[in-house]
Amino acid sequence: MSATKTHRRIALQLAVAGVPVLPLRFGKVPFGNCRVCAKNACGGRPNMKSAGPCQCPGVCHAWAAATTDTRVVNSPEWAPAWRRAVCVGYHPGGAGLTVVDLDNAAAVAWAHETLPVTRRVVTTRGEHWLYQGAMGSHNAVRAGVDIKSLMSYARWLGPGNGRMAALPPAVLALVVKEETTPGPGEVVSSLPERATWDRTVATGCRHTEQYIRTGLERGLARVRARTESGAASQAFGVARFLAAQHAQCPGPCALDAIGSQIVAAAVCVGVPEDYARRAVTNGLQTAERRAA
Repeated sequence: MSATKTHRRIALQLAVAGVPVLPLRFGKVPFGNCRVCAKNACGGRPNMKSAGPCQCPGVCHAWAAATTDTRVVNSPEWAPAWRRAVCVGYHPGGAGLTVVDLDNAAAVAWAHETLPVTRRVVTTRGEHWLYQGAMGSHNAVRAGVDIKSLMSYARWLGPGNGRMAALPPAVLALVVKEETTPGPGEVVSSLPERATWDRTVATGCRHTEQYIRTGLERGLARVRARTESGAASQAFGVARFLAAQHAQCPGPCALDAIGSQIVAAAVCVGVPEDYARRAVTNGLQTAERRAA
């Protein structure tokens, strides 16, 4: 069987199993956009971060082209790409998976010491560790380690070996990028007694109350929207962004109350309280260090 037929056969099998697939060209990278989609002139696909109206039948927009529709995989528009493909790629997040890409022996050794055992796939330089559950994708979360899930693609190298474990907090923590651990007494108050932001205690804040509440509510909405995965990472980002808005304030700005509300929003969508506190505290402190 020719390489073209082999790649397409594998892709069809994965698509039927519910794994979104796409062909990868030389260099193990996605095919470039067609002329209509070049430089995202079409606006992008609806499932991209900046959702657009593109319905191009070709293999455009990298990971966003991945599909489980066997008619698309077998379509005339995809045929030229399959003829040039060197391997099959897939969208882990679209299949509800996260791939911890370990790029060398040291990274593999670190994973064995740090992460829960799960299904493993051998790669040319290391291993892919597959977990059940999707999250944000980030490169270089530590030396030789990438996270491939939402808005990313991975090379299909077979089903691997071992039982797949649920996405653990240890992997989520890699994306939160903890830089320090809060000292005793520096964590947010427990949820039953959490504070809410109040102008009366933010006496040194230079912003209007409407500005603060509008920004906070938008941030909380973003966290609450992460009902499937990524709420802790979103909480970290929201905390960092909101704290940065107060970099020029003489203070106090009651950031602890803002952080408490972000923690509560994360806990409401299933994030363990301790983990949510740590993510938010790190987000607030990261903004403070950058402002210093």
